Amino acid sequence: MERAVLFFDIDGTVLSEKTKEVPESAIRAMNMAQEQGHLLFINTGRTICSVPSEVRRVRFDGYLCGCGTYLLYGDEILFSRSMEPERGKRIIEEMEQCGLGGLAEGVEDVYFPGRITRFENLEQSRRYFREKGMGIEETLESGRFTYDKLFIYSDEKSDLGRFLKFIDEDMEAIDRGSNTYEVIQKGYSKATACEFILDRMGIPKDRAYVFGDSSNDLSMFQFAQHTVAMGAHSPVLDPYTEYVTTAVEEDGIANALKHYGLI
Repeated sequence: MERAVLFFDIDGTVLSEKTKEVPESAIRAMNMAQEQGHLLFINTGRTICSVPSEVRRVRFDGYLCGCGTYLLYGDEILFSRSMEPERGKRIIEEMEQCGLGGLAEGVEDVYFPGRITRFENLEQSRRYFREKGMGIEETLESGRFTYDKLFIYSDEKSDLGRFLKFIDEDMEAIDRGSNTYEVIQKGYSKATACEFILDRMGIPKDRAYVFGDSSNDLSMFQFAQHTVAMGAHSPVLDPYTEYVTTAVEEDGIANALKHYGLI
């Protein structure tokens, strides 16, 4: 069997949003795929510091993080790109002036506003990361850090249009629903991460398989020929989906790998 490369989103794809675990059926299936000689990569919007321990316990060949801005194969960093520090500070200042809530995501940590905000979903994220021991050392306002991307929160008091215009030269926003946006560096995406790895490994595009469920998986679904949407997934993926599998808790990963003859 020819070697293939498999790219997996995290939340809702390999990590159950119901149990907060990677199901045993998924772990067994992915291990079997590796035994067949296939390479397995996490391909996530999360930065490397916030990849959950539940996922790290699985034996992946590498981690492609921050929507294509940090690429790790084994113990080797193949590529890393953070925002230029001064430009990064100006963007955070503009975010605050536009009445947006937000957090910055870097390689080392995530960074939250020093004060509690009016955005409840931002405060939920703050609580989640604090439980993981993250987002504590430096505040968003301190400027004593570099970051790869932002996650922002908007409401009727925010001037989202002004902010999007300000960042247009070097960043772009992915609508994640409920007035939240993932703000990533232009020219980098989950698709560019896939392309980089395929070129590096000398593996043709038709041997790439991508697995996802959300709107930030769109670029890799547009890139790949073999695209697997999980049972519950964003409708934006439908025009680019080759196969819909069951939910991850319902053996979705195993069913997809069997469908394609990868195990």
